[in-house]
Amino acid sequence: MSVVLAAGVLLGTSGCNLLAPQSTTKNYDAGDGVSGNVGDLAIRNAIVLSEDGSTGSLLVTVVNSGDSAHSLNVQFTGDAGKVTQKVTVKADSTTSFGTEDSPVVAMDAITAPPGSLFPVFFQYGNETGVELLVPVLDGSLGPYSTLVPTATATATPTP
Repeated sequence: MSVVLAAGVLLGTSGCNLLAPQSTTKNYDAGDGVSGNVGDLAIRNAIVLSEDGSTGSLLVTVVNSGDSAHSLNVQFTGDAGKVTQKVTVKADSTTSFGTEDSPVVAMDAITAPPGSLFPVFFQYGNETGVELLVPVLDGSLGPYSTLVPTATATATPTP
């Protein structure tokens, strides 16, 4: 009798996995940003940092799983139209942009207030690109406070 009871308890408590999907099999962005893939390149945790919504910088990590370097086009729309910046991602490497001591993808004359989503298109070579709706954050979160671009001081003419 105890064997039957043990088998019943075992089946009753392990059967949940048959009906409910496993959460660990679902892909999601674990950080504040968004991710996508373009050929050999994995775009990870893309965020636009901006205090005023008109000047920003792209904070992103790009993983190149291929055996050759790629020139990644980062395209967005500014006040004057489409802007394309090229960044180089070395072969078999992980490259960060927008962090301290790393290359910066500057975004000037944009309309992207903090709290909004800003479309950024990533593409290289003949690969089909991907457009990501990148969240725009300000410097109120500690890790980003030193990475937000500051406005450039303009000289005031003296009479």
